[in-house]
Amino acid sequence: MREFSLPALYEVPVDGNLTDLIHRNAAQHPDVAVMGRRTDSGWTDVTARQFLTEVRAAAKGLIASGVEPGDRVALMSRTRYEWVLLDFAIWSAGAVSVPVYETSSAEQIAWILSDSGAVAIAVESAAHAETVASVRDDLPRLRSVWRIDGGAVDELTAAGAGITDATVDERGGRLKADDVATIVYTSGTTGRPRGCVLTHRAFFAECGNIVERLKPLFRTGDSSVLLFLPAAHVFGRMTELAAVMAPIKLGTLPDIKTLTDDLAAFRPTVILGVPRVFEKVYNSARAKAQADGKGKIFDRAARTAIDYSKAQDSPQGPSLGLRLRHAVFDRLVYRKIRAVLGGRGEYAISGGAPLGERLGHFFRGIGFTVLEGYGLTESCAATAFNPWDRQKIGTVGQPLPGTVVRIADDGEVLLHGEHLFEGYWNNDEATADTLRDGWFHTGDIGTLDEDGYLSITGRKKEILVTAGGKNVAPAVIEDRIRAHALIAECMVVGDGRPFVGALISLDEEFLGRWAAGRGKPAGSTAESLRDDPDLLAEIQRAVDDGNAAVSKAESVRKFRVLGAQFTEEAGHLTPSLKLKRSVVAKDFADDIESLYRVASR
Repeated sequence: MREFSLPALYEVPVDGNLTDLIHRNAAQHPDVAVMGRRTDSGWTDVTARQFLTEVRAAAKGLIASGVEPGDRVALMSRTRYEWVLLDFAIWSAGAVSVPVYETSSAEQIAWILSDSGAVAIAVESAAHAETVASVRDDLPRLRSVWRIDGGAVDELTAAGAGITDATVDERGGRLKADDVATIVYTSGTTGRPRGCVLTHRAFFAECGNIVERLKPLFRTGDSSVLLFLPAAHVFGRMTELAAVMAPIKLGTLPDIKTLTDDLAAFRPTVILGVPRVFEKVYNSARAKAQADGKGKIFDRAARTAIDYSKAQDSPQGPSLGLRLRHAVFDRLVYRKIRAVLGGRGEYAISGGAPLGERLGHFFRGIGFTVLEGYGLTESCAATAFNPWDRQKIGTVGQPLPGTVVRIADDGEVLLHGEHLFEGYWNNDEATADTLRDGWFHTGDIGTLDEDGYLSITGRKKEILVTAGGKNVAPAVIEDRIRAHALIAECMVVGDGRPFVGALISLDEEFLGRWAAGRGKPAGSTAESLRDDPDLLAEIQRAVDDGNAAVSKAESVRKFRVLGAQFTEEAGHLTPSLKLKRSVVAKDFADDIESLYRVASR
């Protein structure tokens, strides 16, 4: 057993709650832009004073509509300004917010609203409202439904016209640090989502220590962050609250289809993302270079960036020749990639899945450091992250200050600290199973090095045991294979089988570019090319790269290219893009069987 901890850098207020942050910002930084609101005409700044005024107005409407202290109020929307506004309005009314993914099915919505006992919900669109209406008969406690794009904020403001500021401040002021702030339902790779009960104290401990440890990323009046992750996900929620705590300007983006244009317009200094975002940036830059006949230059530039980053970890640092090559490629390649990311940013924070050493070194080498972290809904997002001044690429960093990470005898990662959830809502059995003697059992397998840097190697429940008795952690090889531009998703299979295999889906955007560059028929699809020798050879190269990271017994011997995608709508992916392995295995059972039938023949 091994454990590591760092002293807390932030003291959680005894009697405070999260609404104190917006009151403090309005008092201390009244004219500082704390929000960036996206409109049809571009980005509009919202000052700390304006934000508090708008939050109070919406909170008055909630109170006038009958929302009582402790009531649960749901939010179902894409990431947008009104989401953040209503989140704070719910707290200001003394209530508990319950985020719902905007992609949720009617069954999922019914379960979350019923299990949480929500009395009201704010949805984004008419389609959302219709879905809620379809299950309304099963929700006797649900009294009110507001539609954001139908004027929900204006409606609440008008309804609360007779409520005073003092009433709102008194209502919000009743909340204490140990009161429930939100119930976040895990997206669930198996079974029904479970509601994680997170207190105001947990978010204070989480965000306060993040802001203190990453101070250069949170400069009031200068720094800004563009949030395009789902606000309903705990990673997005942590971003929202850390930005308000600092405070720095927070921009919210509902549709990543316009991400490149919005990065250029908003020009954030910090970006929060999942590895797939950074893979896309790299792959898009490489594909563009190849289309312009500069593929070899880009590849040399990428190798130089990686070598330059690795050399920074050595005592002697980059050699003179490497520094000169780096300077040349900075003018030719790196500054263009930084411009795509907004042009002002120096740091990003990545979570949700392993980033991989190759991408980590590439981005640091071009002057845009991606700090990898790790966490769960139950830990308010990040429970470990790489510090800005002592990054160790290939790990998920050191524990959040004020918390403890322990590696159990069986390799499971255990957590202890104020940032942890209180338990699962209405589920004492699940709570008792994961919270034992003050330690949260994550279900993840990991290691701690001598400096307290954590590495995650897999999930206990995802460990495959081949027919030969070999234990295989899928994450390591899947992440390496998925790094290839042509590959959208990879799922390793082989539990109880004679060898390890893989199901692979293709990235439709890059498949079109690849097919056109190799003279394949116009309009070629994954289905039409899945047995194409050139495509199979390209995928084999990605598999070979993945196999290089594991032992021979763990390596992928056979793979199957799928003609379809793993999608959230089909239930293959969670909203945070994690694989639901049981669903994939069921829906693609024939493809899995064909792997082993071919092998036996």
